[in-house]
Amino acid sequence: MKKFFTKVKDWFVAHKPTKRRIIQLYAALLTNANLKGFATGKIYTGDTKKMCVPGLNCYSCPGAVGACPLGALQDSLAQSGRSAPSYILGILLLFGLLLGRLICGFLCPFGLIQELLYKIRTPKLRKNRFTRVLSYFKYVLLAIVIAIPIIYAGIPSFCKYVCPAGTFGGAVSLLSNPNNTDFFGMLGYLFTWKFCVLVVVVVASIFIYRFFCRFICPLGAIYSLFCKISLLGVKLDKDKCIDCGLCVQGCKMDIKHVGDHECIQCGECISVCPVQAISWKGSQIFLRNTTPVGQPAVAEGEKIQLLEIAKANASGSVTAAETVVKEEAAGGATTAMTEVEEETAVAQVDEKPKGKKLQAVKTAFKKPRFVVEFVAWVLATLLLIGAIIGYAVTKDKKIMVYAVGDKCPEFILSTYKSDNDVEMVSTYGISKVTVLNYWYTDCDPCKAELPEFEAVYEEYDGAIDMFVIHSYAAIPQGGVQNFLDTAKDKNGRAWNSYKLVFAQDTEELNTYGMLGGKYAFPMTVILNSSGRITFVRQGSCPEDILRSEIIKALG
Repeated sequence: MKKFFTKVKDWFVAHKPTKRRIIQLYAALLTNANLKGFATGKIYTGDTKKMCVPGLNCYSCPGAVGACPLGALQDSLAQSGRSAPSYILGILLLFGLLLGRLICGFLCPFGLIQELLYKIRTPKLRKNRFTRVLSYFKYVLLAIVIAIPIIYAGIPSFCKYVCPAGTFGGAVSLLSNPNNTDFFGMLGYLFTWKFCVLVVVVVASIFIYRFFCRFICPLGAIYSLFCKISLLGVKLDKDKCIDCGLCVQGCKMDIKHVGDHECIQCGECISVCPVQAISWKGSQIFLRNTTPVGQPAVAEGEKIQLLEIAKANASGSVTAAETVVKEEAAGGATTAMTEVEEETAVAQVDEKPKGKKLQAVKTAFKKPRFVVEFVAWVLATLLLIGAIIGYAVTKDKKIMVYAVGDKCPEFILSTYKSDNDVEMVSTYGISKVTVLNYWYTDCDPCKAELPEFEAVYEEYDGAIDMFVIHSYAAIPQGGVQNFLDTAKDKNGRAWNSYKLVFAQDTEELNTYGMLGGKYAFPMTVILNSSGRITFVRQGSCPEDILRSEIIKALG
């Protein structure tokens, strides 16, 4: 039994996570601290959602407590028109100057997912010249991501058509919750396409290290512009470097040298360098005079000898003699212990194992580096616990939700200009069957079904009312009225020629939420002549179902 527990202990020791892995897990949990969202299937919409988190983390993820900087960039570009979206650009500039691609290596949840997928034991595709060339594709994609929202107002192209992090964190997480079964009716070709993209990225990440980060991610492309000037990250001392190539050889990213635009600042190359030429930049800001004295600069003649030893070390053929030469060449010869150090060493030998551990802890607490790390981890743990508890006890904004059979609440909404004389939509004193369709201009399923709704409305002309109510949370650049005046439907017909009455929901009323809306569009609600709700459908409503439900409401 003792051997069994010893083996278990040895396994855990051999597989314990590194500090970087712990920080990655911590960051993923902190940016998705709204754990109750995964249980309820609802998206958090509180005040912190107005702020951006550093890594790629979808706004629509049930656990997300902040906005994705890439999604916010696209949205701000679409909404700002000719003016620069100063808020999001300032946030990205701040993240870039402080951390650069350190965010990719330590703080991005989707980067963590890819690394865990890569741990699955399969044959791996190593980096080569082709992957190096392919790594520039993300910069092309970045240009497209920035250009499309500006040229075609209101289209967040990357989020809408590509982002696998959004598909996984947003769509899959919401669809997997039993409270959101209504969402399946809204799925169409776009979700199928994005799900296929997700599958490709997941499978590729098993065989290729950080497939998405290296070849696709526009956010990583943005942060890479700050690699050389960011406050934190890794740095290379060229005076000490012997050009052994172990750092580049051991790195799984497509770097040409330490700290270039493809470097995710993970720091794994620091332990590989035989002459300690790689270190953390910015560490002196937090830990002054606590790092050991670095290796002195290496003379040109010594570099050749060290280079040969480094190559032998990489091939596993370093002899004891070579190791000694290496230490001497690097200036790492041991020095005689002082009397105090000798006494401490003797005392530690004489102590029992328990006493040794206690002494080691006492010694550790005397080191400034240990104290700083210990305090930092304690504060970080308290922050995480506080965030999880805080979001768990935070109550969602309560609104009265009405279901089938209930009397529709009374509200008045303003309408957009049309050929009709209606200036306000009112549910006061309803006297005939009324159809409410909730949509927004960038919702393809919404726009696809409106010609069918128009046909049904014309067929029941005079017998029913039909209002198309735009979401308050997705106003396009230029406004809804501009869209109706300039855009056309899939058949080439101008939206402003429709007989349907286009109205605008408001955040204060949130009639969409009152009638059971769950963060997805389109939605159709039918009221009978008494104003009672007879039908509610999340997602597209086929023409035959719409007709049959209107007939039922007519009685």
